Amino acid sequence: MNDKTDLPELPNHLSINPRSPHYNEEVIEHHIGILLNGKERNDVEEYCISEGWVKVASAKALDRRGQPLLIKMKGTVEAFYK
Repeated sequence: MNDKTDLPELPNHLSINPRSPHYNEEVIEHHIGILLNGKERNDVEEYCISEGWVKVASAKALDRRGQPLLIKMKGTVEAFYK
């Protein structure tokens, strides 16, 4: 099992989309949990702790490139390793 000291530090801003400048593969390899206003979210695509928002994919809407549209939700954001 991984030791907590071997894990990289969680960044302030992280995205799971490889085309994003905030993508970090070595952090995403580990299981990350996100709390938004004290409730755990499992559908987060991108987050920013300092600005207090997460982005989640919409259910049906797609952008012109065929990617799901992202909805920004604001609140207190906490990231942690599971």
